[in-house]
Amino acid sequence: MYVIDICEMIISSERLKRPDTYREAVLILGQHNILPMTFAEKLAPAAGFRNVLVHMYTDIDLEKLYSHLQNDIDDLELFAEYIAKYLLSKHG
Repeated sequence: MYVIDICEMIISSERLKRPDTYREAVLILGQHNILPMTFAEKLAPAAGFRNVLVHMYTDIDLEKLYSHLQNDIDDLELFAEYIAKYLLSKHG
């Protein structure tokens, strides 16, 4: 998941606390105002969902997955906008 990779790269470059989970990686960016905290709290469960997809894929509720893909895809675009804004503020 590119969101997690991006979070981990920023955490590393900013020398922030290393996350114990993918979910925590997103929350750390919220705690440091790289992402708005309310957005980080909304996006964090999706990061945790990655483990479900990889390790427990036989237990996935396909209707729920489909709903997320249809309704929450805008969150990825918003994530990209927040990260672009952060990068411009640091390296603009």
